[in-house]
Amino acid sequence: MLCSATARNFSDRVNLLKILSFACPSFTLSSAHPTFPPLAAQLASACSPLLSKKPNNNRSSQSLISCSDSSLKAFFSPLRSVTTMASGSEKDQTSVHDFTVKDVKGNDVDLSIYKGKVLLIVNVASQCGLTNSNYKELNELYEKYKDQGLEILAFPCNQFGGQEPGSNEEIIEVACTRFKAEFPIFDKVEVNGKNTAPVYKFLKSSKRGILGEGIKWNFSKFLVDKEGHVVDRYAPTTSPLSIEKDIKKLLAIV
Repeated sequence: MLCSATARNFSDRVNLLKILSFACPSFTLSSAHPTFPPLAAQLASACSPLLSKKPNNNRSSQSLISCSDSSLKAFFSPLRSVTTMASGSEKDQTSVHDFTVKDVKGNDVDLSIYKGKVLLIVNVASQCGLTNSNYKELNELYEKYKDQGLEILAFPCNQFGGQEPGSNEEIIEVACTRFKAEFPIFDKVEVNGKNTAPVYKFLKSSKRGILGEGIKWNFSKFLVDKEGHVVDRYAPTTSPLSIEKDIKKLLAIV
């Protein structure tokens, strides 16, 4: 939806939409909300001639269009800006590879480096009842398939029972020293709520769970293909080794 600034003088803008619907034959009003970005795009496209040309000599058109070119431009500028941002946002969310995240040391990691890799993305925790079995089996999968194109991306999260309370240094100590994990560990993130990490918004919207988009607990898993598209989603209680057949399929291993 458009920003609040764009929605100011709402009734005036709706009236102008009605004027434009008459002045621009290619434009048709729909039942969509007047501030919905696709409608803004339709307006900007259909009525662009009005921004570069003066009204013709048609009497009815002249009487209906009482605003100047500059006022039309002022009307469309915020619409175009928001439409552009919306289009860019949608484009950015077509693949996991379009996101940049932080590693456990705070460095930016462009996930496009994983193009051509099959990804298993997991929200991990150090003090969960599922920790031991999941780290053990994730390690087994990684050791077996890392040279054939599998990457496991672990994102620590403290939103479930406060079971990942430590600093990044402490998380690394548990994951890499205690559990001998060799796969990448990233910065602690939130996977639900208003502060959800963008990559997790994408993952959840791409593949909903049985009870909706929300992550239910530690060690929820997303399987991503070589093009960065989410193929499947698994519950926290799903054993990593039970996903092996799906991983092999994406790796084209018979």
